[in-house]
Amino acid sequence: MRRRLAALAVPVLLVLAGCTATTGPQDAATGPDRGRPARPSPFADCATLTAPPTTPVPSGSAGAGDSGGTTGSPAPAGGGLLPELVLSCFTGGSPVALRDIRGPAVINVWASWCPPCRKELPAFQRLSVRAAGQLQVIGVNSRDSRDGAQAIGEDFGIRFPVLFDQGEALQRELRRTAVPLTLLVDAQGRVRHTDTSGALDDARLADLVRRHLGLAVPA
Repeated sequence: MRRRLAALAVPVLLVLAGCTATTGPQDAATGPDRGRPARPSPFADCATLTAPPTTPVPSGSAGAGDSGGTTGSPAPAGGGLLPELVLSCFTGGSPVALRDIRGPAVINVWASWCPPCRKELPAFQRLSVRAAGQLQVIGVNSRDSRDGAQAIGEDFGIRFPVLFDQGEALQRELRRTAVPLTLLVDAQGRVRHTDTSGALDDARLADLVRRHLGLAVPA
């Protein structure tokens, strides 16, 4: 009887252990979902990231400082280039070299497990629609699972291109650990502003774009 009870207890303990075990974020290609049919990605393809905006940026506007009579801190005269990194596109295809991205661009680093990221992502989607042709909105999904990121994209209707950075390479290069993290990049590929203030809304995003990239985008 004791042997029978012990044999029955083993699978129960294994099930409990699986429910409470913690594992790091993993790519669906190597994780437990391997072999399942891939769902269509909600995000746009990354082929457009190296193409210039369809609306020319006014001369001297990107990083030209405050304009329009609204108070704010002027953008610096220069800025560091994006790191020399190559990241995978969430939808597949050719990897993207960050220094090949054609600005102006707003790059948002996010993760599905980050509450402020989830809160602000819809504002970035709206910015991508309002500023189409003027600048690019790009997501960088960091230290996340593909399933988690895809679910957020589907639930929140995120359609802009997203790069996949499971190893936090971009954050390490920038010496930033927290997300969300937003970079404003000018037409020459220089980082004009790095924002870590928390969840951004439409008005704050429009203000950052105007102050640091010199572009007027309705809030």
